[in-house]
Amino acid sequence: MKRFIGLALAALVAGALALFVPTPQAEAAACAAGWNASQQYTGGAQVSHNGRNYSAKWWTQNETPGGAAVWADQGACGGGGGTPSCNHPNWVAGQFYAAGSIVRYTDGKYYRAKHENPGYDPVISTWYWEPYSCDGGGDPGNPGAFVVSEAQFNQMFPSRNPFYTYQGLLNAVAAFPAFAKTGTDVVRKQEAAAFLANANHETGGLVHIVEQNTANYPHYCDRTQPYGCPAGQAAYYGRGPIQLSWNFNYKAAGDALGIDLLGNPWLVQNDPAIAWKTALWYWNTQNGPGSMTPHNAMVGGHGFGQTIRSINGSLECDGKNPAQVQSRVTAYQNFSNIIGVTPGGNLYC
Repeated sequence: MKRFIGLALAALVAGALALFVPTPQAEAAACAAGWNASQQYTGGAQVSHNGRNYSAKWWTQNETPGGAAVWADQGACGGGGGTPSCNHPNWVAGQFYAAGSIVRYTDGKYYRAKHENPGYDPVISTWYWEPYSCDGGGDPGNPGAFVVSEAQFNQMFPSRNPFYTYQGLLNAVAAFPAFAKTGTDVVRKQEAAAFLANANHETGGLVHIVEQNTANYPHYCDRTQPYGCPAGQAAYYGRGPIQLSWNFNYKAAGDALGIDLLGNPWLVQNDPAIAWKTALWYWNTQNGPGSMTPHNAMVGGHGFGQTIRSINGSLECDGKNPAQVQSRVTAYQNFSNIIGVTPGGNLYC
């Protein structure tokens, strides 16, 4: 009898111990290569940041994982990668470098071009180059710093819609290294003021995200295009700071940014960085009804008036709508004053 009691007690003790034995935890997935603010990522790219893995939903650059909609959280990670890599080319004397280019110098250190240059020596021409750190030092996502501070931005747009974030603007600016970083300090400030003044006019002070006249929505589908209007007849209305519209513009902007805007134009009204990027895509690459891009108009000294012509010249310039032109010019003068730069000449178109 005692033997059976002893066996029963032993079984109870063993069962109790089993209750307190900790269950082995599953090991965290290995960390992917660390996110690099200056690197461009396409949809499906895997990175790690602050101990978590992320997957890119579409093209992105300088949008921080964990704080931008473009990154899908894949969960905690441990070990593996996690350190941003500097896979940038060696510097070559005499080779042209655009603003924002990153190179590896002969001393093994990295440098970023603050201004475009014909291959000047990074350790001698410090006006053209600045040291670059792959660990995030020196604000690599915002080369040279944007010439408009957040406080100035808020002063320009006191009633702006919260959708139009300053961080979203910075994320977009990083994808266009020539914007507001070409030429003298005066030229860079004038370009930033000009861009924001046109955005101010197009959106009523960064209040409207989408075009307000819904009756126009079905008109922006050009069925003569071979790709048609897969998102629907009325899906390509104006959105964002420069009011991107028409299916062919969504197609071109999406192709340039690595995002399917033709199939999903609503991204422009749902993601602040994408909204700003489409506006800067137009500003830096499109002539519109003008003869030059708005970017070239400002850095080439042609004046603010040519930016109006490139954005909406067919409806506003040459005396067609002076009140609309004056609205843009007044905003440009005000914004120039806020950031402390003269507006220059040739203000009207």
